[in-house]
Amino acid sequence: MQPPTGEPPENIKSRLKESYDAVAEVYNTWTVPHSASRLKYLGQLLQLLPRSQDAQISVLELGCGAGVPVTEKLLADPRISVTANDLSSTQISMAKSALGTERVDWIEGDMMALEFPNESFDAVLGFYSVIHLPRDEQLVLVQRITAWLKPGGLMLVNFASEDKETVVMEKWLDDKGWMFWSGWGADAMIKKVGEAGLDIVHGEIAQDVGDAEFLWVIARKPGAEHNK
Repeated sequence: MQPPTGEPPENIKSRLKESYDAVAEVYNTWTVPHSASRLKYLGQLLQLLPRSQDAQISVLELGCGAGVPVTEKLLADPRISVTANDLSSTQISMAKSALGTERVDWIEGDMMALEFPNESFDAVLGFYSVIHLPRDEQLVLVQRITAWLKPGGLMLVNFASEDKETVVMEKWLDDKGWMFWSGWGADAMIKKVGEAGLDIVHGEIAQDVGDAEFLWVIARKPGAEHNK
């Protein structure tokens, strides 16, 4: 049976927050062992970051969850400081308990409410998080990411591979796991990332857990070489 589709439901953000707060432990138990994809693309991104041992690298992580394994992997590099955002109070609390506050600033709330000066970050990441935004908001967010990146900075985000405005599951992973996803489809999203002012470094559709597919995009803001 296909998940219902159609117009995005009301109160998406509050429902997502309630859901992730309720299923945080179940979700983390399920997702951490299935981290191969995110670690693969994170590894590719890390290879593109500045190589100098004296570099100070600032990363924004959108949808950090409980911080494992991505935030943990980022903080393993002493040159990297992380601004980590998540909608879920429970996930942020778990992340703080696991990783502390050294070189990481935890910000709870809707990623669409974030505000930063232009050219604040060397990289912006979004693993399995941007797909929860209504797809019109995804376009606005990519434009904001472009502004937040330093010249030569990098975006790594996975998007929906299919063109669907609304996908809802009433019980995802758990009876309390209401979930929403949205996307433009792979070809359209690649085009829209370019229209936002980013150059595609890598874009591919890859199989994930079960029969899920995602478009994985690494894109660079034009400007100074960033891998010196």
